[in-house]
Amino acid sequence: MHTIGTPLSPSATRIMLLGAGELGKEVIIALQRLGIEVIAVDRYADAPGHQVAHRAHVIDMTDPVQLRALIDKERPQMVVPEIEAIATPTLIELEREGVVRVIPTARAAWLTMNREGIRRLAAEELGLPTSPYRFASSLAELKAAIDDGIGYPCLVKPVMSSSGKGQSKIDRPDEVEAAWAYAASGGRVDAGRVIVEGFIDFDYEITLLTVRVGQADRASATSTPTTTTHFCDPIGHVQVAGDYVESWQPQAMSPVALERSQDIARKVTEALGGSGLFGVELFVKGDMVWFSEVSPRPHDTGMVTMATQHQSEFELHARAILGLPVDTRLRSPGASAVIYGGVAARGVVFDGLADALSVPGSDVRLFGKPESFVKRRMGVALAHAADVDTARRHAKDAASRVKPRQA
Repeated sequence: MHTIGTPLSPSATRIMLLGAGELGKEVIIALQRLGIEVIAVDRYADAPGHQVAHRAHVIDMTDPVQLRALIDKERPQMVVPEIEAIATPTLIELEREGVVRVIPTARAAWLTMNREGIRRLAAEELGLPTSPYRFASSLAELKAAIDDGIGYPCLVKPVMSSSGKGQSKIDRPDEVEAAWAYAASGGRVDAGRVIVEGFIDFDYEITLLTVRVGQADRASATSTPTTTTHFCDPIGHVQVAGDYVESWQPQAMSPVALERSQDIARKVTEALGGSGLFGVELFVKGDMVWFSEVSPRPHDTGMVTMATQHQSEFELHARAILGLPVDTRLRSPGASAVIYGGVAARGVVFDGLADALSVPGSDVRLFGKPESFVKRRMGVALAHAADVDTARRHAKDAASRVKPRQA
């Protein structure tokens, strides 16, 4: 798409985001800078993306009737899923009917909405290296999967969840029942099915942001589109209970490991198809690399790119889905650190912002979430520096200075 209309006019190029959290908010801003009319949809009112979109809607996105009705009403040219919990069969139907283009594709949204679809694609269809795994639909099946080959330690995760919810590492048989119950409570849709993974002794894990840009030959409107793949520098990150806590870019790694990471990322994103930015998560030990997960959208660990790259992951996503040129070059080493809510309250206030921004090379993004929880991600501190270690110290220092409290 190389012709952009005027927002709020008959010529408008309209894009609907399904999911309007902090990542969706940044995508909306990037799209609006390119002249796109954006409709933000989420399951609760006043979500971060709602606050900056042209129009906002609150629906249950897992309800196929509500989802189809809203798309029929708004008639966007493109629908961009920004979360997993969506009625993806409805998106497949709408795409097949020619009603809307789904980013990257409806099939990709369907395959990646749960860990079972993407793991089977990666390991069983593409033959990519992964941790050993089994799926279980009951506590008895989970115990059998561990006893019959997965062993201890292992990881138990809901087949569908976000931000590490419902994930646990278990080391002994007496922890299995609690892990099953926690996974059931953390699952977004299917609370009765989990993946259990054998533990990999890795040195570190990375997110490799992979950008697919589809561009038709302008000389012929009927020519076959060509797609180019671009890679950002690898992002290192720390997760606690599966939840991102801090990230940095670039992550140092051997040339062999980087080449293998890019090969895995290229294969899995080619199999998913379409255009846009993908967050490919990988485990690395020396020169060995294992595929972990992929999200067909900007990744939480990739928020660091707002401090490190010429174009952030959000700008890259916006450009890629519009078929525009992208620039994945690194501008500076940098890091990010999460700012947690600390309290359970609505309409919290934040102290210490000036103090945080006095840290050299720092920046802060407050997401504007209407309700805070003790461990809810309410903002992120960013820092750029001459080296990653300094940037990490500064990002964590800045994050620690922001103090949410009840108003």
